[in-house]
Amino acid sequence: MSEVAAGRRVFSGGVWEERYGYARAAVAGPWVLVSGSTATIDGEVVHVGDARGQTLTAVGIALAAVEKAGATREDVVRVRFYVVDQHDFDAVGTALGETFGDVRPVYTGVRVAGLIDPRMLVEVEIDAYRGESS
Repeated sequence: MSEVAAGRRVFSGGVWEERYGYARAAVAGPWVLVSGSTATIDGEVVHVGDARGQTLTAVGIALAAVEKAGATREDVVRVRFYVVDQHDFDAVGTALGETFGDVRPVYTGVRVAGLIDPRMLVEVEIDAYRGESS
């Protein structure tokens, strides 16, 4: 399912959404809350060994959900990212800076022991605020 469904949920068709019973994003009033997104396309991790490439792919997946929920890149107010290797913080931060430019959302970066697949280097969550009139 790729549209906003009843209950204001967005699904991307990712393999774990159905298996683990979650939505890619949920709309709660003016908020769009996007689940952790990784560089997984059609069930396969892409850009293996490339934190920047994985970040750009993961953010693209997350932003597609934001847009399906009726918000835009400019509505993004918070980005949380999780990296496995502390040396990847700069590559991830630079990729996020390229993506968001002058939007300047707040960021939180956390180093974690690992992600669901050992080839994954980064996971990204996004919160967007569509304003009081939404």
